Amino acid sequence: MIKIFSFDKTVCLIDKQSAFKPSAGAILLSTKSANETRTNYEQLINQKNLKEIYFFDENLQLLFNNFSAMFRVIEAAGGLVKNKKGEGLFIFRNGKWDLPKGKIEKGEGIKTAAIREVEEECGINELSITKELSPTYHTYLMEEKNILKKTYWFEMFSDDTSPLIPQTEEGITKVKWIALNDLQQVFDNTYESVVEVIKNGTE
Repeated sequence: MIKIFSFDKTVCLIDKQSAFKPSAGAILLSTKSANETRTNYEQLINQKNLKEIYFFDENLQLLFNNFSAMFRVIEAAGGLVKNKKGEGLFIFRNGKWDLPKGKIEKGEGIKTAAIREVEEECGINELSITKELSPTYHTYLMEEKNILKKTYWFEMFSDDTSPLIPQTEEGITKVKWIALNDLQQVFDNTYESVVEVIKNGTE
């Protein structure tokens, strides 16, 4: 399954119909082409009663290709940083708690980009990658263009205790270590994709 957070809905691309979870706010569609996928998506994405849209095809890669054809695809990388106190590193940007991440530069390795972005956005050093986490996908509008962002995530560790410095030019107003066993303030004001990363990184 590939899960894509698209505005107020979750789009699930599945290659087994058994992955569909029927509910009053979910719908399952079988699509065979990019045009068919686009037509169905555009008809359903603004329906207020729907929360989950499942697209099915036995070829998951083809299904993803058909879906992503609607968008300009951007790749980013970031991290769920932990310390020896059992805390996670969070940023506050655009009125919500988030995890540090950013666009991968041309010719840059994914892991290198992830570490660079965390360092730049948080003013932290001594980072090491401890585990690769599942990527997340979300869509948004930028200059009237539909964007699909794939973010590669890594669990990281740092024992840097120097003061954290938010990258204010990127709209970050706060950087904070928060106990991973007490994240209610984050869950109350964050994105579904961030919740997914936290769950993957704290299982």
